[in-house]
This record gives sequence, C-alpha cells and structure tokens, in this order.
Amino acid sequence: RGPYATAALFDLLAAEAVARIEEVAGTPGSRTYRRTLRLPYGSGLASVDEASPGGPWLEARIQLTDLRDLTTAVQRVRRLFDLDADPYAVDEALAADRRLAPLVAARPGLRSPGAADPEEAAVRTLVGRAAAGELVERYGKALDVPCGGLTHLFPEPDVLAGSAEDPALRALATALADGRLRLDAGADRDEAEETLLALPGMDRPTAALIRIRALGDPDVDPYGTPGAERWRPWRSYAVRHLETAEAAALN
Repeated sequence: RGPYATAALFDLLAAEAVARIEEVAGTPGSRTYRRTLRLPYGSGLASVDEASPGGPWLEARIQLTDLRDLTTAVQRVRRLFDLDADPYAVDEALAADRRLAPLVAARPGLRSPGAADPEEAAVRTLVGRAAAGELVERYGKALDVPCGGLTHLFPEPDVLAGSAEDPALRALATALADGRLRLDAGADRDEAEETLLALPGMDRPTAALIRIRALGDPDVDPYGTPGAERWRPWRSYAVRHLETAEAAALN
C-alpha cells in the first residue's frame, strides 16, 4: 500500500541478521531475505525479495511443514515488513516537520519494521546480535531439513529460562515462558512495557525498543529525542528516518 522504501529496510535486515536463522543474499536492489519461522504446528521458511517486478508488493515464498500454519506465517511476515502501515498518513505528518521533511522526501514510505517472532525480537533486543547468535548455536532447535545457511530455529523462551546464564535474559525468558509478559498481536502495549520495566536488568530504552519491534508500536521514541512530541503519533517512524539517515551518512 503506497510507497515502500525497500532498500532501507533490506539494509537494516542485513545489518541485523543472525546466522543460522536469517540471511540476506544478493546485491543491493535485488536482494533476498530468508529466515526460519517457529510456528504453532511446525516450522517454516520465508523468503522475501527486495525487487518485485510488475507491482507494488513484496514477493514472498513460504515453505511449511504443516499447511495449517499458512495464515500465521503470512501475518508474521507482514508484521516484520510493516505492510499494514499507512505510508501516506505517516509521510504527510512527518513531512510537515522542518527537520524530517528532507528525510521523508529522500525515502518516501520508510517503514518501522516489526518482528516475525515477537518473543525472539525481545530477546535479541536485550542481548544484541552477537549474543543472539551464540544463543542460536547453543540452544536453537536444528531444522529437520536445513536449507542453505538456514539451519536452526531461535530457542524458545522456556529453553532460555532454564538454561541462560545471564540473569537479565533468564528473567525475560521466564516472564515470556510463564505468560506474565505477552507480546502477541493482541497484547496491551502499556501493560507489556510495565512488565518489562519490572524485570531485573531491563532499562527504559531497551523496553521501548522492544515495544517498537515486538509490539509494532508506531509511536515510540526510545532515546528521548528533543522535540519528539511534535512527531506524534508516528514517533517510531521519525526515529527510523533519523537512524537511516545517520547510517547512510556513515557509509
């Protein structure tokens, strides 16, 4: 729906990719993002192309061990790629700000990505990319049939709750495993953040980032950016514009 800043999102996915569960292959403009999916009835693989000739869409292929997971898998991919956003409303609001106007003009349709697995996203936000890779290596479940570099599923919260050495990670995993912390699509965002902030080792910026990625909240500023109140209700998108512009300037 509307413009989509595909290159910026694929750049982010490539920078964040965790080996064994994710990979981005190809050259900019024609990349493919692939990842494993832990689903209610089995496992799956999703592949999404950066370039989709002939339409305003992202072309995806999903492989499943159980067809009952099809609807869930599609919803997970849509959340990751923020496909239910209204880019016209977001761009119109943010372009009215003098600081953001040139950024919106440079990348119309920039999305605020969600997560294919909100529980995984919470853990990854807390521990970082390198440590997340170690968790996959130590505790991830191996696929019955590996596919290229995709060999594992991200470890489930109950596995991490009983095995993780880091107290903060163990507390987060325990809250997810016992249901005290809900991050599904129907979860209350304020309640989830309150639960997160009560966990040992959790700070406010990390909880806010989890709120953006795991809960798909469009209106979060994790960094206390001066003047961010004028970007409501799209602060998450404003932050993405600033982060994307900064990354481009560094490159």
